[in-house]
Amino acid sequence: MKLIVQIPCLNEAETLPATVRDIPRQIEGIDTVELLVIDDGSSDNTAAVARELGVEHIVRFRSNRGLAAAFAAGLDAALRLGADIIVNTDGDNQYAGADIPKLIAPILAGQADIVIGDRQVETIVHFSPIKKRLQKWGSWVVRQASNTEIPDTTSGFRAYSREAALRLNVVSDYTYTLETIIQAGKQRLALTHVPVRTNPKLRESRLIRSLPAYLRRSAETIVRIYAMYEPLRVFIVAGLILLLGGFILSFRYLYFVFQGEGKGHVQSVIIAAVLFIAGFQVILSGLMADLIAINRRLSEDILLRIKRLELGEKQAARNIFLRRTPDSHETTSQQEGGTTSHADS
Repeated sequence: MKLIVQIPCLNEAETLPATVRDIPRQIEGIDTVELLVIDDGSSDNTAAVARELGVEHIVRFRSNRGLAAAFAAGLDAALRLGADIIVNTDGDNQYAGADIPKLIAPILAGQADIVIGDRQVETIVHFSPIKKRLQKWGSWVVRQASNTEIPDTTSGFRAYSREAALRLNVVSDYTYTLETIIQAGKQRLALTHVPVRTNPKLRESRLIRSLPAYLRRSAETIVRIYAMYEPLRVFIVAGLILLLGGFILSFRYLYFVFQGEGKGHVQSVIIAAVLFIAGFQVILSGLMADLIAINRRLSEDILLRIKRLELGEKQAARNIFLRRTPDSHETTSQQEGGTTSHADS
């Protein structure tokens, strides 16, 4: 059983040593624990620090591509490296690495495909009251959209089984946390959560630079991913709202007609007609979007089969590639989007 702990990093040269030191290298039920750093176009010496710390695998982007892209690249690299379980943690040492055994326990027991670390945000000292309220409200929205029971949906401390990692496809260019939970819920993957500890704050969040912008982009992600999986419901609700507006204006006009004042309210009829037309068009668009969603699900199934075939065909080559040779210390392979270094443990 092989566990790979992936750490997406952007200029984490100062905090990465604490993060790496905090990760246990011996875990009951796990034969091998390896580390994977995804350097998302850092301008400092994050990659060099990772090598000095003995990190086995490094994926480097030549330019900053965002947290979601770094996370997705980490999953892909970990799968190619033969990971049975993948744990994601942050490079700022926010999460207690000692809780990794607790995090992966439901997967080892066959009870879950994905485990989310619950930070219990109300207990985090450096979170402001408004941030705690927003975190709770946002998690509630994601729970409704995904039909899951995850209390801390923005937590980046999470574990994935190999099967779950194969099935997830990150399409957002901002953050993966909300998207992957909604995807997993719609794909009927088994999700659970465990309480985890957090470490003292080492730096400000680079993802939440502006609270209004973060809320806007998070809302966009939730609506976009939910609409991917439930397009008919989204479009029907929007269409019914437009139709309801049309009915209200129609009844308003009829009321004034019966009062003998209909001539002064013709604009209500015009606007009502526009709303009726728009409402029916939106509902028809929902039917078309639902058909497209069926094709998307078929495409996801094809992509999953391709991933399995590709990994199976390269299994023997991967074993040879990762095998240590007496006179080599590091081997390097080129991957799309960056350079992957596999340093021997």
